[in-house]
Amino acid sequence: MKTLNLNLRAALVSLLLFVCFVGAWHLGTSAPSVGGSSAGMTAEEIEYAKLLGKDPGAEKTTGFPQPLAVAEASWAHLSNPFYDNGPNDKGVGIQLGHSLARVAAGFLLAMAVAIPLGFLIGMSPLMQKAFDPFVQVLKPISPLAWMPLALYTLKDSNVSGVFVIFICSIWPMLINTAFGVASVRRDWLNVASTLEVSPLRKAMQVILPAAAPTILTGMRISMGIAWLVIVAAEMLVGGTGIGYFVWNEWNNLSLTNVIFAVLVIGVVGMLLDLMFAQLQKVVTYVE
Repeated sequence: MKTLNLNLRAALVSLLLFVCFVGAWHLGTSAPSVGGSSAGMTAEEIEYAKLLGKDPGAEKTTGFPQPLAVAEASWAHLSNPFYDNGPNDKGVGIQLGHSLARVAAGFLLAMAVAIPLGFLIGMSPLMQKAFDPFVQVLKPISPLAWMPLALYTLKDSNVSGVFVIFICSIWPMLINTAFGVASVRRDWLNVASTLEVSPLRKAMQVILPAAAPTILTGMRISMGIAWLVIVAAEMLVGGTGIGYFVWNEWNNLSLTNVIFAVLVIGVVGMLLDLMFAQLQKVVTYVE
């Protein structure tokens, strides 16, 4: 009952904050600026502006789209998300599909490398000391710094995007897996050794369940980073994807579509995080 009341109060507070934010947004974008745009202009400059089809004496507004305009643009995009009118005119559903496919490919490749390698590092102090310098040097490098090398080597923008997701996803998973494996209670390992459990069975039935919450934490962090990076990577390489959609709409000077895409990126990121949060609850245990 207490949890229900807390969730209800939290939902009401969130709704109140949302209403305040939208209200402030509306007020900030609807108020005209003080003075006409001809203030400070010479007669020649005013005449030149008129020749260009501009009205220097008109009232200026902030130029930032109002909430209603963004809502209308959002409805237009969501009502037909899978249209395809050519290379630079695809629905948001198609663009999201390309981004999620790249993220999934890079993330799965990172899992295939990071989790077995993390087990090796976590179970062997020798391997931990041997790999530590490489991890500490490579981990701080921005994923986008690898993009020029990836494009030059792989010769394909789509594959380069997958590589960037791989390189940014591997480190949180690797570090958390190694830490989780190394932190398994010694008593459990001693019992497995006493029962003469094979190494593979010990890894799968003792170490993996014990380290699973920490491994899922690393995967959750990696997914958040991957979703951040793919947007920036797609702005660089172009073609398709939600990042390219943002950049293309900015080039078209359509701020309403840019804001809509930003909201979509946030919502999808939240859903991905919630998915891993639920998986984390499934594997979490109470000692």
